[in-house]
Amino acid sequence: RLTKQQQFHSASYFPPLAIIFHIYNTHSIMVQRLFLLLGSLALSVNSFSPSSQRTIVISSERNILSSSSALSSTPNNDDGLGEKFGGFTTKQRLREEIESPFRKVRLVFFSFSGASASVALYFSALAALKANMGGFSDVPPLNEALETCAINLGGAVGFGALAVRELKVGQANLERIAKGGLLARLIVESGVDGESKRSLKEYRRASRVVIAAGGADYINRLAMSLCSDQLADTNNLPEALAGVDIVIVPVLLSEQYKVVDAKSAWKNATPGPNDRNFDSARADQIIAFPCQLKMWDEYLDSDIKTAQGQGFDVLGKGATITVKKNGRILRRATGLPPYGDYLGMMEVADGSKFGMPGDSERYGGP
Repeated sequence: RLTKQQQFHSASYFPPLAIIFHIYNTHSIMVQRLFLLLGSLALSVNSFSPSSQRTIVISSERNILSSSSALSSTPNNDDGLGEKFGGFTTKQRLREEIESPFRKVRLVFFSFSGASASVALYFSALAALKANMGGFSDVPPLNEALETCAINLGGAVGFGALAVRELKVGQANLERIAKGGLLARLIVESGVDGESKRSLKEYRRASRVVIAAGGADYINRLAMSLCSDQLADTNNLPEALAGVDIVIVPVLLSEQYKVVDAKSAWKNATPGPNDRNFDSARADQIIAFPCQLKMWDEYLDSDIKTAQGQGFDVLGKGATITVKKNGRILRRATGLPPYGDYLGMMEVADGSKFGMPGDSERYGGP
């Protein structure tokens, strides 16, 4: 059977064990009272949570929004899931917990471990102070006391850093989920006259959406690349892009980087010397124009700031955001859309050819 001093030496190589042995061997009664207090506080916090349970139904991505809900600029508030607290809705927080179900467990473990190490550091620091002052018979030697302080300090800093990391990762996931929800609610109007407005969520499973944002000159070049003959033969890009389910959303930015009406700029684009037979209607089948521009401002604000921070000229060179069929972002880039990549590898790049349910008729397989 090991003595308390031997137990401490054997545990000193493992900081968590050293903390536990040191706390319970020297101040067990005080620590037990501390944990009882923390447990009572946790129970009291839980007592304020609603006792009624809610049944959460996660709808399939195949469900299509009705025209009225598609034009709504606010999330669904049914059963209070759309109510915001801390900048995020209850539904968004629940989705984050579903994606990372053990994050809260890790956060609690790291937090309590950090708190325990901090308490142990306090007592070990007192022991080191007593050993340095001398005259106390119930303290370890100074070198052992300092070693214990170092172990406890490392545990407190390490577990605290892990807890902070979990908080930051959870916050980043919430921001990503919130932005994905805003992307799904963005409203566009098809280039084909007579078609109703639709949200980007309605394009899921059916089309890949390419958001091309830039200044007036960028939108003019984008229109020429699709609606005029720039080579010796006829421009067949619109038909080819329609064959791979591409929908392009031209977003016109003002000098203040605010989204303005792009439809008139697209229709009235000015051909250059090498642009022949310009007709904006040639690309109507794959073009959709932004509506409810304030929502577009809110969504693109962070992307524009990120691009500017990296030194890109968003107005002149433009920026593209490619959205896969499942609603997730495939990539962000600058310049005109890479039409060649879309035609040659989109079925593989966004995973449609592999594992997309319901595409057996097109790609074969079960």
